Amino acid sequence: MDTLTGLLDGPKARGAFVLRSVLSAPWGLRIEDRAPLSVITMLEGEAWILPDGGEPVRIRPGDLALVRGPESYTIVDAPGSTADIVIGPGQGCSRDGVSVATSMALGVRTWGETRPGDERPSVLLSGTYLAEHEIGRRLLAHLPTLLVRPAGANTTVDTLVRLLATEVTRAEPGQEVVLDRLLDLLVVGILRGWLAAPDGGAPAWLRAQHDEVVGPALRLLHDDPARPWTVATLATEVGVSRAGLARRFTALVGEPPMGYLANWRLALAADLLRDPELTVAAVARRVGYGDAFALSTAFKRVRGLTPQEHRRLAASAPEATGVSEATEVTQPSPNTVVLAV
Repeated sequence: MDTLTGLLDGPKARGAFVLRSVLSAPWGLRIEDRAPLSVITMLEGEAWILPDGGEPVRIRPGDLALVRGPESYTIVDAPGSTADIVIGPGQGCSRDGVSVATSMALGVRTWGETRPGDERPSVLLSGTYLAEHEIGRRLLAHLPTLLVRPAGANTTVDTLVRLLATEVTRAEPGQEVVLDRLLDLLVVGILRGWLAAPDGGAPAWLRAQHDEVVGPALRLLHDDPARPWTVATLATEVGVSRAGLARRFTALVGEPPMGYLANWRLALAADLLRDPELTVAAVARRVGYGDAFALSTAFKRVRGLTPQEHRRLAASAPEATGVSEATEVTQPSPNTVVLAV
């Protein structure tokens, strides 16, 4: 299993909010839904995405924008347009405090407001993950606030955009599942382009999966984190010397193999602890600690709270609030990345 697969493995989109918006210029949307992740593309017309505290970025038809929450942002048809519609938590939409969800409904998963005679309104397609647990938290921690993949960069992703645009207005049995899976595939396609871009800002431990030595080592650690790994056993599996692996791993990933493994185990434990059916001892065994005491000691030392405290905090926190406070962050993420074709 490669590192990206490991991060995306687990719960996926479940009833994601997918919407086709049709709007006559000038228009503007203020997004305050605190969703952890959204995908936005223009089917017709252009738009500008303005992250709070970031630079505005223009998106054209076919461009894909991946927006990481929970920070708010604005989408407008052109610089200077007013965002008079607010999208709040739960995807409620209002203007001047009054709900417009019903009055602006235009059909199946279609919403908006057009002027009579406007033959070329803007058409925006968006897909929103409503809960943090639907995406790998460790990945979320390293994503830029705004990641844009230009149209034409990948024919498979372009095909997925067209499929999603076709499927979004259908009302057939099981349609939510179809939309969820298409949204997942789009996200993976965007992330692949991000990882492949030399100036994309992806974290070193993700880019290192392509290395002929470090990549296999990372896959082994991700496949079997509970195994009692040492640098020597890992080097033997990869087929290089202990010193060679340690040196190359540290240079590419930014930390030694056993340090990376320790952090990865705790990141996995943090996710597993959200399952109330799993005891701390069971979680400890799954991630390579001998007992609950050993996991608790390491968890407290690195994360500043015990596994039980983390579990209580996670259970009481709202779902769609972006990255968990306990999520491992080993380097700051760039605010905005626009990938080159």
